[in-house]
Amino acid sequence: MLLAVDIGNSNITLGLVRDGRLVGTRRATTPRHATPDEVEVLLGSLLGLDGLRLAFVDRVVLASVVPQVGLALAAAVAREGLPLLEASAENVPIPVRVDQPAEVGADRLANALAAGRLYGTPALVLDFGTATTVDVVAADGAFVGGAIAPGLELGLEALAVHTARLPRVEALRPAHAIGRDTVSAIRSGAVFGYLGLARELLERIRAELREELPGAAVRVVLTGGLSQMPWIAELPGVDAIDPDLTLKGLAILAAEAAPTAWSTGGGAGTPHARPAAAAGRV
Repeated sequence: MLLAVDIGNSNITLGLVRDGRLVGTRRATTPRHATPDEVEVLLGSLLGLDGLRLAFVDRVVLASVVPQVGLALAAAVAREGLPLLEASAENVPIPVRVDQPAEVGADRLANALAAGRLYGTPALVLDFGTATTVDVVAADGAFVGGAIAPGLELGLEALAVHTARLPRVEALRPAHAIGRDTVSAIRSGAVFGYLGLARELLERIRAELREELPGAAVRVVLTGGLSQMPWIAELPGVDAIDPDLTLKGLAILAAEAAPTAWSTGGGAGTPHARPAAAAGRV
């Protein structure tokens, strides 16, 4: 069994992959200052919700945008002697045509890989997380850049923290653009403003792609936590909503990576014995 781990700024998400298929996911708040011991406990707790434990896992593939937590997870995995593959511009099997490939977030590369393989190219991936990112996938499957903006939840949190009287509100669609009270006014500015931001980015990036690829049908894929909000359907021209796109990209990477791309914490050639009790478990 493969364990795919996506460490984001807000959440750490686990995906259980069997025979190349994502069979289950779990999510927890990212422990930004966790030690390897704490990360190992967290992994064990999340796997335990499905009656599993880390010893039942054969390999781990990782995308992390929080370096300290990524290092702690790598140390925890190494103690189990598990092969680990951390996604980067050096090993994700697509061209990365930007000025500084090493600076591209591993989650964005995994998104681009999955979008191209699962939904076709050229494509745009809008990832609605702590940051809102747009990943642009060229016709040949290459990652060619995109855009980064503050996420909606981050904006709502900033309003509550950095103002004296504005409350923290849920990202629910208001009935009207004209708010008649503070909560509805915040929701109007946040939700409708956020839709406007996403729509403008889509329109501008689509237009630039069409200049390069006249007549090409640009596919649009949404992912991230807010991609499941009902009001997200108001965005035009969306082809797919796939909250697990990053995990699927990591599973594709794991399937296609060369054996030499995997590091083994137990040392070269160290076997990892899988308990017999894990047989047949999902």
